[in-house]
Amino acid sequence: MMNIGVIFAGGVGSRMHSRDLPKQFLKIHDKPIIVHTIEHFENCEEIDSIVVVCVKDWIDHLNNLIATYHLKKVKKVVAGGPSGQLSIYNGLCAAAEIAKDEPAIVLIHDGVRPLINSQLLSQNVQCVKQFGSSITSATVKETLVEIDDDNNIKTVQDRPHSRVAKAPQCFWLKDILSAHKKALSENRQDFIDSCTLMQHYGYQLHMTDGPFENIKITTPDDFYTMRAILQVKEDAQIYGLE
Repeated sequence: MMNIGVIFAGGVGSRMHSRDLPKQFLKIHDKPIIVHTIEHFENCEEIDSIVVVCVKDWIDHLNNLIATYHLKKVKKVVAGGPSGQLSIYNGLCAAAEIAKDEPAIVLIHDGVRPLINSQLLSQNVQCVKQFGSSITSATVKETLVEIDDDNNIKTVQDRPHSRVAKAPQCFWLKDILSAHKKALSENRQDFIDSCTLMQHYGYQLHMTDGPFENIKITTPDDFYTMRAILQVKEDAQIYGLE
């Protein structure tokens, strides 16, 4: 049996307003964001192999980073598709080539979501074995409401039973590939993430709470938040607080 990380690094980062560099290649603490992310998978004993889905024009640059930072578990780098859904599908097909006929769990993750840890990855693997899926989540700190088109409140969510869906989103490879193939056969390419796709096709989904700071680096605010969190973690090690 294999555990394979499928890391999505296909965006160009228009909301980050960086001039030339896609957001996943911006540096924090002198290391690209995508490298911070991949290293968590690289250093987790539960992870056997890694696939990275990358925007096509930056594959050579990513391969250079993989060599520079000695990321040995990265077995395939594949080009993204015209949508996020199709990009993930490309990564899953690459994971299937790695697994061959061996049963495999896939951990689908955003390349610009680097504030994770090995413990979370291991917990997700165990939850897939027990429940068949594991959607990383975080408890909410504010009250969630659903509104209509006129900004009127329709429902107020029960906070203790509300979660924010994050990543990685983890499944048996055969299950998530089957769902993707059903979507393609129906010409559906509009699913916003893997858990939405899996729920649509009738799979029961299990939530696994992770760290709230597991943010996706999308805007400049996110970039500065991540930098501050990493600085706090670094200071805690220096001063013996961890």
